[in-house]
Amino acid sequence: MHRSRVSTFLIDVRRSEVDAAATFWSKALGVQTSSPEGEPQFISLHDAVPGYVTAIQSIEDESRYHLDIETDDVPAEVARLTGLGAVEVSSWQGCHTLRAPGGHLLCVIPVHSDLAVFEQQATVWSAD
Repeated sequence: MHRSRVSTFLIDVRRSEVDAAATFWSKALGVQTSSPEGEPQFISLHDAVPGYVTAIQSIEDESRYHLDIETDDVPAEVARLTGLGAVEVSSWQGCHTLRAPGGHLLCVIPVHSDLAVFEQQATVWSAD
């Protein structure tokens, strides 16, 4: 048995367009921004989606949206999602990037939100 939940909504933007994107999304959503300490590739959009992390992520690929699923058992969640048809495309520092049917990206990450929030909102998956 393991648990997982959607935790993060990311707006992936080419590095050269990050400043313009941050200004646009901050004003469009009426929220403040900041860069988390030690993670300069992210610009947080505070309270853009209450209860979830919402951020702009600097990438070197095409702009897109993706979401993160946090879990208390990364290998089990990756196996569950690949069993549903996702394909793993990369992994880095405990984050596994998958491509879902239809082509959308998602990342499977270890729990990073407040544990009480995770426990309240996560879905419990059996080991079937």
